[in-house]
Amino acid sequence: MSDLLLVNASGEIVVGDGPLNQAAFAIHAAIHEARPDVVAAAHTHSLYGKAWSTLGRTLDPLTQDSCAFYQDHALFDDFRGVVLDTDEGARIAAALDERKAVILKNHGILTAGPSVEAAAWWYIALDNACHAQLLAEAAGTPQAIPHDVATLTHEQVGRPGGALLAFESLLQGLVEAEPDVLT
Repeated sequence: MSDLLLVNASGEIVVGDGPLNQAAFAIHAAIHEARPDVVAAAHTHSLYGKAWSTLGRTLDPLTQDSCAFYQDHALFDDFRGVVLDTDEGARIAAALDERKAVILKNHGILTAGPSVEAAAWWYIALDNACHAQLLAEAAGTPQAIPHDVATLTHEQVGRPGGALLAFESLLQGLVEAEPDVLT
């Protein structure tokens, strides 16, 4: 994990070597400023997250797994190109609000959590939910889970503790397959 950087609120590298991604800093710094409860935010340009983001809408509760995000993700629909200033990061943070995820229209997806593991697992799960809905809509007209069931399921599968456990088992498998991954 030698490519990870620890930076302070001013964007100065505290731990690690390498250039600081200014767009990442603009987004992540604003989220941490707005949400002191957030330990980590996860954002990359995943294939399914990017594809879903072009539709300009949030996900429907189509599967048990997608219910982890039911009424707990938002849409940021003010894409203005590469994020290079903290003003746009602040607008993304405002769209995220108290939720665990935001779909960045024409850009991708982002998750935020009370631990690195929760943010990472939710990112993987959100990308998978985007993939599942893209496939379902391509195949026909998906049938959404009713509100009351989706709400209950969100309470059952959308908590940080479950995300932590799910990520830890994923990490364990990764370390077994790639022992050098943590060095």
